[in-house]
Amino acid sequence: MSRIGKKPVAIPSGVTASKEGSQLSVKGPKGTLSMSMIDDISYGVEDGQIVVKPANDTKRARAFWGMHRTLVQNLVTGVTDGFSKRLEISGVGYRANAQGRKLKLQLGYSHDVDIEVPEGLEVKTPDQTTVEISGADKQKVGQLAAEIRRWRKPEPYKGKGIKYAGEFIFRKEGKKK
Repeated sequence: MSRIGKKPVAIPSGVTASKEGSQLSVKGPKGTLSMSMIDDISYGVEDGQIVVKPANDTKRARAFWGMHRTLVQNLVTGVTDGFSKRLEISGVGYRANAQGRKLKLQLGYSHDVDIEVPEGLEVKTPDQTTVEISGADKQKVGQLAAEIRRWRKPEPYKGKGIKYAGEFIFRKEGKKK
């Protein structure tokens, strides 16, 4: 039995949840998010909470139970608080600059890297070596952070590159004489 799946998802004040066809949508101060419901899981919106239960006793239903409860929790958290990721850039001459709906990165290539910011996300650069990504959809925030990091992953010898805030980079020793 899923320990996570058994807990109902509380709906805070100012947030509404509704089932329409095969979609579960949650509306709050930061916008509206929705997810498609699967047949193996039953969703109930009652008494200010969303209850997620397996619709039958199959292995697939039990496997998806906890994950879908967490996805519903992410919808509620996204429309109330939102999600954010912070990237740190280290290296000589490496810098970032947010310009409207674009992020301009200088990462030691012969050209600047321009990244288009998807709709629903916000990118800030408090200083030249920090990038903050925020939005209501957890998947979109993480995907954009991964795409930015992919341009220059941190290397183990000097630690140069783009890393998540708080990420530990395993450092290697250089060549011996």
